[in-house]
Amino acid sequence: MAAPSLRIGFVPLTDVAPVLMADALGLFAQHGVRVTISREASWAALRDKLAFGALDGAHLLGPLAIALATGAAGIRRRVTVTAGLARNGNTITLSHGLAARIGAFEAPLGASAFAAAVHARAEEGLPPPTLAVVYPFSSHNYLLRHWLAQGGLDPDHDIRLVAVPPPQMARALADGAIEGFCAGEPWGSHAVAIGVGRLALMTGDIWRDHPEKVLSFAEGVAEREPEAVLAATAAVAEAARWLEDPANRCAAAALLHERGFPSVPPATLALALEGKVAAPPGGSATVLAAPMRFESASCPQVDEAGWWFDAMRRWGHLPAAATRAEGIAPWRPDLWRQATARLSPPYAEGRASAPPAQPITEERNA
Repeated sequence: MAAPSLRIGFVPLTDVAPVLMADALGLFAQHGVRVTISREASWAALRDKLAFGALDGAHLLGPLAIALATGAAGIRRRVTVTAGLARNGNTITLSHGLAARIGAFEAPLGASAFAAAVHARAEEGLPPPTLAVVYPFSSHNYLLRHWLAQGGLDPDHDIRLVAVPPPQMARALADGAIEGFCAGEPWGSHAVAIGVGRLALMTGDIWRDHPEKVLSFAEGVAEREPEAVLAATAAVAEAARWLEDPANRCAAAALLHERGFPSVPPATLALALEGKVAAPPGGSATVLAAPMRFESASCPQVDEAGWWFDAMRRWGHLPAAATRAEGIAPWRPDLWRQATARLSPPYAEGRASAPPAQPITEERNA
């Protein structure tokens, strides 16, 4: 009997590494499932293909899984989240012009210092700065909003927030279409390395070891193809463990360059895996306090999904009737445990640190 087959989509970001490595290392085949990997141009394109059956699974934004479950995305679909893919790994990168208005600073940039520059700019009669996130229903949007609010800014009035696909961020910054962005690596490092942006902070500086993307499956796939879903989840979890070994980083960077990031030098990709942000021209790489993690992200934690749900509720991004139980229902740690029981040695269930000191569940100021 032929092995079951799945088509899994991804957006080119370093945190898709467990999926790409599971394919490159032959782990999907070893676990008994045939997988076709599909590179997608944007989160909107990936969402539509996952929702309407063109993809069986995807490297997905955690909040987007909640948006689909609650109908917040304009489409209601019950996806199944069987694994986390990474922790940390996003940069907030500013144009040199916006950074200059802040004055001298070292990363991580404080929210109050950024807010002071925004207020000073407003007093001069200038429009709000334009900052980009990768998608409205994204960790990037909610962590950036939380940081801005910590500085006393209203993200919906004091800032112009727009969505830009991750691979287009550096070009949009260079062209002046945006003045800063929050996106997953390697795009912040790429902007810094080519001299068009300056690192302000990492999202791991806002919430240390926060969850990032998830491995998700389209509505009904886990029920129709349970063995294929468990096999794919086991392969991705095994790849996450492989990525944690420093001895594998050089090979991983080369494979990521080949399969997902042909325009980004392998050296820049390797830095992200090493927990660094690429150096600006003539400078040195920045060592991160909260580097990207893969193995400790693997178990999909329901309480972490609840943090995203609360953030979405805080900013008015959920239907009024949406319930917390409905929003976090896609997270299936039980399926992850079944899948990783096939691996040896046993897999640990890593967790994030406590959420930011100012609870994101606070009611938004009127």
